[in-house]
Amino acid sequence: MKIIECVPNFSEGKNPHTFQAISEAVGKISNVKLLSLEPDADYNRVVVTLAGNETGIVEGTLAACKAAAANIDMTKHKGEHPRLGAIDVAPFVPVKNATMEDCVRLAEQFGKKVAEELDLPVYLYEEASRHPSRKLISNIRKGEYEGLEAKLLDPLWYPDFGQANFNPKLGALITGARSFLIAYNVNIHSTDISYAKEIAEILRETGRPIRNEQGEIIKINGEIQVIPGRLKTVQAMGILRDKYNITQVSMNLRNYHTIPIHIAFEEVKKEAGRLGVEVNGSEIVGLVPLDALLSAGRFYSNNELNDEKELVKLAIRELGLSSFSTFMPKKKVIDYMI
Repeated sequence: MKIIECVPNFSEGKNPHTFQAISEAVGKISNVKLLSLEPDADYNRVVVTLAGNETGIVEGTLAACKAAAANIDMTKHKGEHPRLGAIDVAPFVPVKNATMEDCVRLAEQFGKKVAEELDLPVYLYEEASRHPSRKLISNIRKGEYEGLEAKLLDPLWYPDFGQANFNPKLGALITGARSFLIAYNVNIHSTDISYAKEIAEILRETGRPIRNEQGEIIKINGEIQVIPGRLKTVQAMGILRDKYNITQVSMNLRNYHTIPIHIAFEEVKKEAGRLGVEVNGSEIVGLVPLDALLSAGRFYSNNELNDEKELVKLAIRELGLSSFSTFMPKKKVIDYMI
């Protein structure tokens, strides 16, 4: 049997009623399982992880999205995380006996259905993208929800599914197919967000703009000139976490084989040390593959450990994954949940 994961991100991180509605909606669908639901009040966002076969994953994701749509109003939404709509993004990921082509097809099926049933503009990204400018989610999100109405007037941003009509309550939705992405945040022991932002700019693949002595961004023929970042396949930004009185370097590790968790963590520590601030643990949002933690365990044990449980335990300790709440492998490692 093919197993596909979908990780819809909804723009609500505070309302238990919404979370319950999403859970109950998924529970009524066959051949799909709700693996995790992780809200965050500062981001005002909830990350939901589903897994199922080809039929179940599309129907389960659609049910979750309908439940969220009934309970979220973007005209009232504020949060730290960039977003384009109530159902911000819903990526399909091959897990077992499934291919990227399978997930592209499922993203297209889902995109067509959700556009029709919720009257939403839908954009395809990553491996399902039909336009080079839409491959990266950061490009699609530019201007965020607040700039969406004007964006939809631009023929270059006509949606892949649905009409170019602004839906003030729900905004727009992004779906697509991608490899397993690890949403990973490193804690900076400071409330001054400038440190986290600087570290993010230095490390993320897209880098940072070059500025002149007056601090102005340098452009040549209208193009912003940039210094490439250090970590390939990594997206990053600085985030304020009021709840914990800290800031974070919030990262998407788009290919954890290219840049593993432990390398991202150590690079943030290196830059934090240069700036004179401390790193105080980290967090994984959503689920993580077992091999990513085993790789970190081997790194921190200098390849001297072989026992799976001990490697996972070491990775959790060295990365500080229990800094906010106890990291429980049985509830966070996707291999243990499927």
